[in-house]
Amino acid sequence: MLVLNESRVLKCRLEGIKEGTGAKIECFILKKLPGEKNTCEVLLKPSKRLKNKDKVFFGKHFLEVAHKQDYGKAIAVFNSDPAIIMQERGKIPLPPYIKNTDIISERYQTIYAKKNGSAAAPTAGFHFTENIIKRLSLKGISFAKVSLDIGLDTFRPISSQDIRNHDIHEENYYVLKTEAKKIEEAKKSGRRIIAVGTTTARVLESVSDEYGSISSGKGSTGIYIYPGYRFKVVECLLTNFHLPKSSLLVMVSAFAGRQNILNAYNQAKKNNYRFYSFGDCMLII
Repeated sequence: MLVLNESRVLKCRLEGIKEGTGAKIECFILKKLPGEKNTCEVLLKPSKRLKNKDKVFFGKHFLEVAHKQDYGKAIAVFNSDPAIIMQERGKIPLPPYIKNTDIISERYQTIYAKKNGSAAAPTAGFHFTENIIKRLSLKGISFAKVSLDIGLDTFRPISSQDIRNHDIHEENYYVLKTEAKKIEEAKKSGRRIIAVGTTTARVLESVSDEYGSISSGKGSTGIYIYPGYRFKVVECLLTNFHLPKSSLLVMVSAFAGRQNILNAYNQAKKNNYRFYSFGDCMLII
């Protein structure tokens, strides 16, 4: 059974102008804060140009910085519904190493993306086409879907000397009862559970008990998986080649063993594999 992350990438990248100075400011809307009207957690670049109560305009819309945080993040209050602003002014938040800004936005979505919520794509799913899914289904491979809304903190490098001291971000997830039941039945019948991407793996490991039993529901998870972790559900992992010093590289090292991952990455470099979002992938069995 292949388990997919069906979260859809929002057009959450806004290009704005700081009030008073005209300085160019880039804003990424990370998530809307529940119970707070038009209030969001955002990432601002360059954040050093801004202080609390400063305004950034996006055409007729604007935000006011309510509270600056670490790593360029801030709490911001918008003058109108952020969903409308993203619809009118937003762009897909392409990673900085993708230089083609004219890329069709659907290229940065998986073909099964359904529910809006992510600030970055679950890129392991980029490898699937309708034809590939059809061929896998004909071979008797089944599918289940979960959702994890990916934040930009996913790509924040580990800066601490000891990886255990790295703070992982919280991300919203949901698992429907029908999908949890599918995964449970697949496990009981002896089928291997293959997570498509590290984000799917984080959901499955977050909603399982010590015996590997899956619970449905929604919530947020800050699970941080590093070597020494015992996987309860995920038996195989399909994943891209990740950036150095990332929590994703640490996770795959926990899954496959650090030396195995280093060997795989050396082979990838030797054979000119492509890294990052539109790069090659590996199936860890």
